[in-house]
Amino acid sequence: MVFLRQPLAAVVAAVVLLWLCSTGPAGAAQSSSTAGRSVSAAQIVARADRIRFPQRGFQVNVRIISTSPGYAPQERDYQILSKGNDRTLVMTTAPAIDRGQILLMRGHDLWVFMPHVSQPIRLPLSQRLTGQVANGDLARANFTGDYTPKLVRTQVIDGQPYYVLDLTAVRPSVTYHRVMYWVNKNNYRPYKAEFYTLSGQKLKICHYEDYRPMAGAVRPTKLLMQDALRKNQQSVMTYSEMRLRNLPDKYFDKDYLKKLQ
Repeated sequence: MVFLRQPLAAVVAAVVLLWLCSTGPAGAAQSSSTAGRSVSAAQIVARADRIRFPQRGFQVNVRIISTSPGYAPQERDYQILSKGNDRTLVMTTAPAIDRGQILLMRGHDLWVFMPHVSQPIRLPLSQRLTGQVANGDLARANFTGDYTPKLVRTQVIDGQPYYVLDLTAVRPSVTYHRVMYWVNKNNYRPYKAEFYTLSGQKLKICHYEDYRPMAGAVRPTKLLMQDALRKNQQSVMTYSEMRLRNLPDKYFDKDYLKKLQ
């Protein structure tokens, strides 16, 4: 009996030692490294979306300053109420002549409500709102669900590693047909996006800058949108006063918008 117990005890001890090693710091680091290597393109895009905007209801102010050679800068202010990625209100607050205009997005449909027009007007997300900014850049800014992502490579920029993803639109109604997207491998912060037409022409380039704490996370507060063909034309979108809000569904009803104008 003694000769049977000793080998058994040795086997048990070896198993316990192996388990402790695998769950210790070295094992944890290996698990984390494996997780980093196996992250999917969809997970990268989803994590970057959560950094850009809250997934709950929120309110934020946006100022857009557009510049073009030979013209005075154009400045426009908006207040945005958003609930998920399928319900958004974009209310123009300045200039005074346009105050009261409201963009309403529900699902993949977008309407504009004008103070002196009785019926809303249907608009495409891809239509230019101001400068280099399209309607969809404000009304439907997340990529998750609208694009099929593919991880094409990694790239080091200024000593930082980035995922480079190719996003293809899942339906023709989205803002852009194709997007090339750079996301930081270490923290999933968006770095840059390039937007393309159906024919493959590059439309514009967006840089995500000035990360600061807003609404419970560190988020980009400035987006620099540059025309890819006329590089001296650009728009700067600055986000401020972002806060979480419990937004009732009625806010996104067409009949309710008259109370907001």
